[in-house]
Amino acid sequence: MVGKAIIADLCVQHKVIAIDRSRAALKDIAGATTIEADLSREDAIKIAVRNADLVISAVPGFMGYATLRAVIEAGKNVVDISFFGQDPFSLQDLAEKNKVVAGVDCGVAPGMSNLILGFENIQGEVESFECLVGGLPKNRQWPLQYKAPFSPIDVIEEYTRPARLMEGGRIVTKPALSDSAMIEFDGIGTLEAFNTDGLRTLLKTMGSVPNMREQTLRYPGHIDLIKALQALGFFDKSPTKIGSKMMKPIDFTSGVLLRNWRLEPGEEEFTVMRITIVRKDESVVTYSLYDEYDHDSGITSMARVTGYAATAMANLILRDEIQHRGICPPEYIGTSHECFKSIMDYLWERGVKYIREEIPG
Repeated sequence: MVGKAIIADLCVQHKVIAIDRSRAALKDIAGATTIEADLSREDAIKIAVRNADLVISAVPGFMGYATLRAVIEAGKNVVDISFFGQDPFSLQDLAEKNKVVAGVDCGVAPGMSNLILGFENIQGEVESFECLVGGLPKNRQWPLQYKAPFSPIDVIEEYTRPARLMEGGRIVTKPALSDSAMIEFDGIGTLEAFNTDGLRTLLKTMGSVPNMREQTLRYPGHIDLIKALQALGFFDKSPTKIGSKMMKPIDFTSGVLLRNWRLEPGEEEFTVMRITIVRKDESVVTYSLYDEYDHDSGITSMARVTGYAATAMANLILRDEIQHRGICPPEYIGTSHECFKSIMDYLWERGVKYIREEIPG
């Protein structure tokens, strides 16, 4: 759902190979060479990427870590946007051994949120960081009031994976969907925010920031329905007997939700993000993003804001402008003013505009 936007953007100035197990998905790819391969197999990954200068991994989260490891083992620089649960720094030694730059979590959030905090943290000590982000359909349809603009399986993972936050300098784990609050957004109205596990590498790399949290945004009412399904056991991963068969409830629920969450061709959706950074001198910096479906290109907003962040990072690596080697989350890139400006300019040229405002302390 995001990979096609990445391919279209890179094809303008690079030779691109698109790899997928779905022949039907590859038929829709224009401007790139295509390879049909099962990326759940490590040997298939290594064969498919052998002639690449750089690899971008846009696989679902449950495949992400194994795919990233296989690409690093193949000795290829890589940009990754998959929402896997494992610690990417566990691959640091392997990446250093193979002299690889591995840009991880290079999407919108995590991704651009990390980049922005990395940049702002070197401008002055940060006391707190909050990221509110969501991708939503313009047309609210009962009962779910939601369509998935990125991997639906990873949306379910957001709703079930415990959320890690930083509170008072300590990592605190809370249930996903917790601490919900209603928040107003100009031109949109009221959205509901709730905890999700989006801080990820920031918990390790930005330990000097005592308070950090990431929350996902949905239309009011959506989360009550998800919480009800969760309370009734529809997301349980332990098999239960249904008739004469054993089935994981989450497999059934995923099938039903994925069918109902599918965006129709040309369906309008938008991405909204608000980052609030409070410094220790009590000054406040905000970054705001609002982006919509692009009718001219047919590219969804979520594909634009996620995919173009990934391609901006890819171009920095291809130009050898990133000094860091090994596992390289975006907050590391944000510490370079030149790299930060390069990514922001790249996105602005494509209509993805982060508006920065500062209130002095």
